[in-house]
Amino acid sequence: MKIYTRTGDAGTTSLVGGTRVAKTAPRLEAYGTVDELNSAIGLLLAFGVPDNTTADTLLTAQHRLFDLGAQLATEPESKYQPRGITPADIAALETHIDRLDATLPRHNRFILPGGTPAAAQAHVARTVCRRAERRILALADAGISVAPETVAYVNRLSDYLFIVARHCCVATGAPEIYWEPDNTKN
Repeated sequence: MKIYTRTGDAGTTSLVGGTRVAKTAPRLEAYGTVDELNSAIGLLLAFGVPDNTTADTLLTAQHRLFDLGAQLATEPESKYQPRGITPADIAALETHIDRLDATLPRHNRFILPGGTPAAAQAHVARTVCRRAERRILALADAGISVAPETVAYVNRLSDYLFIVARHCCVATGAPEIYWEPDNTKN
């Protein structure tokens, strides 16, 4: 099987179900950003995270993101309907957030991305996750049905990625970098 089909050379692609849409369509923007997020998490895993539970949770998130992308790419009338995000998926992320957060020092300051390569990449993944959330919400604004669990999962995943960034610093003894506002007036 060839990897290229030439069917997208004119700027369109097929949704699952067969309808051809512009590659600039909001639906493609949404699931393309989810794909980018999945890649950002893959890079985070390649940098290495401090423990197997975090690695396993991130790998599970990658699988759920693939499900989510497939769901966004599938027309509601298609006979194939991929697995959707479930309340259990959201609850699992919340459990992992609470578990890691309980191990971290309390603070009341903004944290700048950085600290370690893995922590910095977790922040990159977090910001891509926030963009994916905005793209998914734009679909709903455009009248395309989006399950509330989808939005909740992506929202919770960005919170988890923030906690993972902090965990990467704290577990390795790297300092977290706090924002120091410039209080001078121009």
